[in-house]
Amino acid sequence: MIDRLSNQIKDYAWGSRSAIATLMGRPVPSPGPEAEMWLGAHPSGPSMLKRQGASLSLEQVVAADPARELGAATAERFGPRLPYLMKLIAVGAPLSLQVHPSAERARSGHEQGTYVDPYAKPELVCALTPFTALAGFRHPREAAELVGALGVAALEPVVARLRAGETLQALRLLLEWPQEERAGLVEAIAARGDAMVGLLARLYPRDPAVLAPLLMRRHELRPGEALFLGAGVLHAYIEGFGVEIMSASDNVLRAGLTPKPIDVEELLAVTEPTTQPLGVEPSRHLYRVPTPEFSLGRAVNPRLRLDGGLPRILLCTEGEVLAGRQRLAAGESAFVSASAGDVEVHGRGTIFWAQPNLG
Repeated sequence: MIDRLSNQIKDYAWGSRSAIATLMGRPVPSPGPEAEMWLGAHPSGPSMLKRQGASLSLEQVVAADPARELGAATAERFGPRLPYLMKLIAVGAPLSLQVHPSAERARSGHEQGTYVDPYAKPELVCALTPFTALAGFRHPREAAELVGALGVAALEPVVARLRAGETLQALRLLLEWPQEERAGLVEAIAARGDAMVGLLARLYPRDPAVLAPLLMRRHELRPGEALFLGAGVLHAYIEGFGVEIMSASDNVLRAGLTPKPIDVEELLAVTEPTTQPLGVEPSRHLYRVPTPEFSLGRAVNPRLRLDGGLPRILLCTEGEVLAGRQRLAAGESAFVSASAGDVEVHGRGTIFWAQPNLG
């Protein structure tokens, strides 16, 4: 079956008041920030659909008949759950600096109450508009030069750690900076830093993590370009609008640029200072990534067939597309059951789809 979905929109403070509303043809500005639209079966925000007159969550539909909805290969590999979560992400203000745990650490941490889900959270973002991200650390010597060039004497211990190649120790110094000295440090950094440092300092005037643009690599994605973030990659999205897909997990460790609590020890244990994000090029419409939970498809003015046997979520982001007998306009989405068989997709517009990466 192919079922039209209705999806929850998360109103996190960093969200845009125009991106999602414009895509869906609603008045702009929206009444409040709209940060993410979730498309999937995660219990924190499952999509809804109608079957036989009843309104059901996609989580309920999958749980009721996983073999039919997921297909044998997906159910055998992941159990009775949809293994991915798709999102529209609309970054109106910088997100928190964050990192996600590995599968092993997520399992053990969930048992101990550290994480909400027992799964890793690798993720891929594909830009719909120009999209700016900080992701992965610079080489420590390069970071040392940039931080040292600020000429802020209080940062010399941080510079020394970086020169010694001790990135995590430098990060620890910033995270554990004395509270009474933070405002003065950030003011000094902002006076000498670049435009992005200045932006972060205005938003977080007591957070030494405003140094992140000097410690981390900057990525500027054009529409259609994609970036994959595996476990342990510290990152923050700065601005832009995109389609995001990840393992169906909500495990996040924050390192700064947030009023929320920071678990310094767990953060440093999870962060991998030498692991970098991966730029991903599509092959035959698919952005394939080194994780089995998901891959992302994208086609402009499509004329293609999606083979049956896999659970998919379709999302139209421009124009109008016909999937089987289901017509999708911009902002509309549908769930394709694994039992639906092959699906013909065509139209004048842009279609994204999520599916497990089992091939």
